[in-house]
Amino acid sequence: MLRDFYPEIEPYQTHRLKVSDLHDIYIEEVGNPKGKPIVFVHGGPGGGIAPDYRRFFDPKVWRVILFDQRGCGKSTPFSELKDNTTWDLVNDMEVIRKHLAIDTWTVFGGSWGSTLALAYAISHAEKVKGLILRGIFLLREKEIRWFYQEGASYIYPDAWDKYLEPIPENERHDLVTAFHKRLTSPDKKVREEASKAWSVWEGSTSKLFTDPKFIEHFAGDEFADAFARIECHYFMNKGFFKEDGWLLKNASKIAHIPTWIVQGRYDVVCPAVSAWELHKAMPGSKLFMTADAGHSATEPGNKSKLIEATDYFGTL
Repeated sequence: MLRDFYPEIEPYQTHRLKVSDLHDIYIEEVGNPKGKPIVFVHGGPGGGIAPDYRRFFDPKVWRVILFDQRGCGKSTPFSELKDNTTWDLVNDMEVIRKHLAIDTWTVFGGSWGSTLALAYAISHAEKVKGLILRGIFLLREKEIRWFYQEGASYIYPDAWDKYLEPIPENERHDLVTAFHKRLTSPDKKVREEASKAWSVWEGSTSKLFTDPKFIEHFAGDEFADAFARIECHYFMNKGFFKEDGWLLKNASKIAHIPTWIVQGRYDVVCPAVSAWELHKAMPGSKLFMTADAGHSATEPGNKSKLIEATDYFGTL
């Protein structure tokens, strides 16, 4: 029987935390103030948190910390690329942990959230009690190429044509660079056209069954601006990792941490090969391949298994 979300819930406390001279981040605490700490790491980068994300967790068991990463959601300055790198975000997580007087916590992250969760765990393994990961994204060149240059385009040619529209033929040999040029343009109209095309492409491909309301959310002007700009900024900079495949090469450092990996079999955004390779690099991990799901955490099979994961980790 498929599990569904826990009931809607409001934060019992929110915070604004200054993490640099430029950036302030927004934080929510949900559930049981004396419960087991777990941090929710959202996707994108640039995706921000949403009310449903609070509902993966039993509010009697967990003290849930959710935060908007630099430049998105309620964090400020909005859509800011300066001082916005993977390692800034890893440091922000440590600042949050210390600010909230948490010794160790479980880390829950999907898509880009799995990338950041892994980077954080490798850097601060002693602070991580467990990892719940979904839609594995290791931010390797082959993964970027698959989704933004050639590969997923063969499965969604109709959505792909719309993605290509802002880019002239002579620039389509390197689409990430072409989009980056437009997403950092001083011309607001150019930015808007590019950000919407970039964001809608992901919204159109994230579920096994296309969801018009989901796509509409991704097409929203404010969401698309931060989502597209920040994602493209990270991808242009290869995730700010020292070398391609850095996460996989360092996975042995966290192989001892209890880890569940939930992966949609038909995930086009972050194909299952990355989850499989991570599982092999962390042989003690448990991999659950959802037979009837794509990328989204809210698809029934993915959602059910993630809730099962949080319930299980709540017993550890």
